[in-house]
Amino acid sequence: MRYEVLGSLSVTDGGKSLAVTAPKMEVVLAALLIRADQVVSVDQLVTEMWGGSRPRRATAALYVYVSQLRKLLTGRTGTAGPIVTRTPGYVLRTGSDELDLHEFQRLVREGRQHMRRDEYELASRAFESALGLWRGPALSELREGPIINGFAIWLDEVRLECHEMLVETNLRLGRHREMVSLLHELIQDHPLHEAFYRQLMLALYRSERRADALAVYQSARAALNKELGLEPGRHLREMQRSVLAAADVLDVRPAV
Repeated sequence: MRYEVLGSLSVTDGGKSLAVTAPKMEVVLAALLIRADQVVSVDQLVTEMWGGSRPRRATAALYVYVSQLRKLLTGRTGTAGPIVTRTPGYVLRTGSDELDLHEFQRLVREGRQHMRRDEYELASRAFESALGLWRGPALSELREGPIINGFAIWLDEVRLECHEMLVETNLRLGRHREMVSLLHELIQDHPLHEAFYRQLMLALYRSERRADALAVYQSARAALNKELGLEPGRHLREMQRSVLAAADVLDVRPAV
């Protein structure tokens, strides 16, 4: 069985897609997957599904949804399913099953380890593979309860950091021209993330586009002023000064 949460919720068994038909069933399954191999209480699951406006028979409805999920996830072998009752609720045991979240986390860890060792080519491959697992915003249609919403916010931050580290490794490898279009896309999606502006300025400067690099600073300043009433932070200001001075520190350094 393979579970995917890096996008809309998806479950496949032997390459065959399993349809989770009811939205509330999706919420229950997503919450159990987020807390895989940990107990999620009945009360937490009820809150995840209905928030503060739970119906009178909310607990009974939860039992029905769990029963339907058990039937769905039993698999073609007919063996015991992965959802087990554990006081005060349920636990979804992953066992040998695959969860794309775990694969993503493993690749990000590997990428960080390679960066610490100055192994930038290996780090770049790990980060690119990690980002390649994504199929869209994580569980965007289910982000109403505290478990899924909190998880999605955290995961968005990890994905953002992964993008930043991918660009950083490629800049260290001298792939500045290749990063320009990607950074424009990232800034469009995250217009208040100063690190992407700084990286784009560096990529443009190294691509002999000094004027464009300085224009990026002005765009960042305008966006931050308009949305937050703030001036660019220290790192972005230092990048502007370095570009103006054509500082040697901006030149490509050979990667180990």
